[in-house]
Amino acid sequence: MQIDCLIDIPFEFRHTCYFCGEPSNRFFSFPHSAHIVLACSHPKLTLPCCNECRYIAYTVKQDDVWQVVEKVKQTLIKKYQKDLAIGVNWTREELANSGFEGGNFESFQKSAWFMFEVARDRVNFPAWPISLNGIELERLWQKSTFVFDGISFPSIDDAVGYYCKAFDLNKQWLRNVLAKLGVEKFAVAVRFCRNMKGATPNEMQVALAQLRL
Repeated sequence: MQIDCLIDIPFEFRHTCYFCGEPSNRFFSFPHSAHIVLACSHPKLTLPCCNECRYIAYTVKQDDVWQVVEKVKQTLIKKYQKDLAIGVNWTREELANSGFEGGNFESFQKSAWFMFEVARDRVNFPAWPISLNGIELERLWQKSTFVFDGISFPSIDDAVGYYCKAFDLNKQWLRNVLAKLGVEKFAVAVRFCRNMKGATPNEMQVALAQLRL
């Protein structure tokens, strides 16, 4: 079947969703009639995709296909927050030795790590460069991804939002701590905010001032 504006697909990805790496059985085109882009920086492009990512992509309101890809990744991270959190709270060995056999959590023990790996691999999937008829399209601007604890986030802000939700942290405080420590000390910043949960604003200000020292 001939699909108009279908991007070039490497042989090893011929049945792969461009957004998440799952098997593809649908297509997503951008721009499209549900969201008018008056000054799109690239020609119309059609990407192979799975049903879930296609549905998400058509709800995204952005100006180029790379931004759509980022938004789909962000949505997957939010949707599968609980599955991704398994890898934050457990290791494979801890789950295997959790002692849930025969109890209410036995099914969780058997499937949890698999669910984590599937969710992790989907949000981490590194899509191939977009090219059309042999000509690679260059993105006009590049938003840096942020990798932490084995998960590739579209941006540092997405990582902040994810860990604040996972550990019930104050987003502004985590941003303030990162501003003092630097994003390269993301783990230290998250641990600091977790240790300060329940602290008063004054206590947080004092602790934050001590970080500078």
